[in-house]
Amino acid sequence: MQFRWTGNSPTRHGRAMAMLIAFLTSLFLGTPGFAATVQHVAVADGRIVIRFDDAVERASAFLVDGSRRIVVDVSGARPGARHSFDGTVASVREGARGSNGARVVFDLNRPTVIADGGFQDGGTSLVLTLRDVDAARFSSASLAGPLDFLSFDWGKAKPRYKLSIPVPAASKVILPDVQGDADRPLVVIDAGHGGVDPGAINPVTGLREKDVTLKIAQAIRDALLASGRVRVALTRDDDRYLILRERYGIARKLHGDLFISIHCDSVGSEDATGASVYTLSEVASDKEAARLASRENKADIIAGVDLGRSNADVSSILIDLTQRETMNASAGFARLLGREAKPLIPTKAIFHRMASLMVLKAPDMPSILFETGYISNPADATFLDSATGRAKIAESVKRAVEVHFARAMASR
Repeated sequence: MQFRWTGNSPTRHGRAMAMLIAFLTSLFLGTPGFAATVQHVAVADGRIVIRFDDAVERASAFLVDGSRRIVVDVSGARPGARHSFDGTVASVREGARGSNGARVVFDLNRPTVIADGGFQDGGTSLVLTLRDVDAARFSSASLAGPLDFLSFDWGKAKPRYKLSIPVPAASKVILPDVQGDADRPLVVIDAGHGGVDPGAINPVTGLREKDVTLKIAQAIRDALLASGRVRVALTRDDDRYLILRERYGIARKLHGDLFISIHCDSVGSEDATGASVYTLSEVASDKEAARLASRENKADIIAGVDLGRSNADVSSILIDLTQRETMNASAGFARLLGREAKPLIPTKAIFHRMASLMVLKAPDMPSILFETGYISNPADATFLDSATGRAKIAESVKRAVEVHFARAMASR
């Protein structure tokens, strides 16, 4: 037995029936496992704010195109809120969703999508940032599927913010411009995340990793070009989404000599601090070598050798040898970066780490992932988002790049 109410002002008869049904439901089925009640729903200043009297576990939101609505489903909460709203919406309706959830429906006055969002205040508030769009964009966004929001403060201390968005299909990648003198080695800088993927988000300020990494990548590019010793390309120079293989794929298509992927760390504790660098692990090398040696990738050119002209055994050996050499070069650059970064920026005690990260799996190009600091740490976040911080990060990378290629030139 289930009672659903989607209005704001039930009649006396409706309230009596609701109480009777609720009593009978609890009598025969037990009390639903609600942990919280929706206290207040507000729409103002381009945001939806839903407040609860206790922490909730998760929520999701989706768009309805025909009737032009935003629908928010909350798990572990029951309806019962006061509503306030501005001209963005015409009305707010609320009701039960199943035996352990609430649904809040926002009837829109104009096409509006959810641009960002997440839980705050220990899981007791859900804040959604809104953006006005045209009708075509709203219709397209309604087909993308729901946005899922998870409260990481549910049950135990965890990061307070996570935004999950369906990954769009890979699109045709346009190679970026390469800047610098043609006879110089090429450094490809990858600003992590972008587009629908915001990356880590500071739970207090809302600072997004995708914005920080792009600014840092641009600062590194400018510093390297000012040195005049290398060419530079960015995998993205704006707010766009690239899948992981596209990122190092761009660098390979440009015949890059060094690949640097820029990221920011994030954990639930604000105490974690400092930059670190990752290179590809040995195990990852073996797996990627097997993938590249498979039939559909036999035409890949590794270190100037067309694998399509070699049998499977020879291809596998060539890939393995090339990638091991690449891993050694990557580790060498990581050590250089650690040496140059430590006097300039906060770093972890163990700076160089190894991991099986997809973005590092170019087999014939030294590659690192540079975690420039913790966006979840207030001091690190302030440093990363400042012109002074970006300049120091760029200077450390520039110094390491100069030594790296000087050594490579001397060893020829």
